[in-house]
Amino acid sequence: MVGIDLGSLALVAGAIGVGLGFGLQNILSNFISGLILLAERPIAIGDRVEVDGVAGRVRQINLRSTTVVTSDNISIIVPNSAFITSKVVNWSHGDPKVRLRLPVGVAYGTDPDRLKRVLLAVADAHPKALKDPAPTVLFEAFGDSALNFELAVWTAEMLATPRRFRSELNFAVEKALRENDIEIPFPQRDLHLRSGTLRVSGQSGATRFTAEP
Repeated sequence: MVGIDLGSLALVAGAIGVGLGFGLQNILSNFISGLILLAERPIAIGDRVEVDGVAGRVRQINLRSTTVVTSDNISIIVPNSAFITSKVVNWSHGDPKVRLRLPVGVAYGTDPDRLKRVLLAVADAHPKALKDPAPTVLFEAFGDSALNFELAVWTAEMLATPRRFRSELNFAVEKALRENDIEIPFPQRDLHLRSGTLRVSGQSGATRFTAEP
C-alpha cells in the first residue's frame, strides 16, 4: 500500500537469517554439549582431563565452555563441544588410582633378575608409589641396542603432579642403575669393512671407481 517492494525485504531477511544461522551454529552446539555434560557428568570439577591437546584440572563447567587449569596455572577455555566430539582422557573418572609405565633400557648382558630387584626397590622406596596394587617389572622386548623393560607403578599422583612424579622416578631409577653398575646403552651399529683395492679409471671425461677384492 505504501509502495515498498516486499520481495526485496524478504531477500534481505533471508540472507540475514542464513548468516545468523551459521553464526549461532557453534554457540548452539556448545550450549547443547554443556547440557549433555551436566546431565551425563563424564567430567566433574576437580577431574584431571586431556582433550584436544589440553591437559589440566577442571575448574569450572559452564553451559558454553569449560575452564581447564594446566600444571603451569594457565586457565584454558575449552568449548563444551570438544568434550562431546573429541576423544577425552579423564585420569580421575571413577577411581583416582592409575598405573604409570616407565620404560627402562639396559645393555645386553645385564642380569634380568638383578635389574628387576633394583627397579622394584626404587618403586618401593618412593613414598607416592602405592604398595597395593604392587609395582611390577615387565620384560618388553629384545631391542636393537638394549634389553627393554618396563616399570609399572600404581599411584594417585597423576591427578595432581604427573610430570613431577615421573621425573622423581626417573631420577631414582638412574641413580639406582649407576650405583649397581647397570649400563644404560646408547644406539649403536656394527660396521664391517672388506679389504681390497680401489681401481680408478677415466673415460671421456668421466671417472669410474671399481672395487676389487
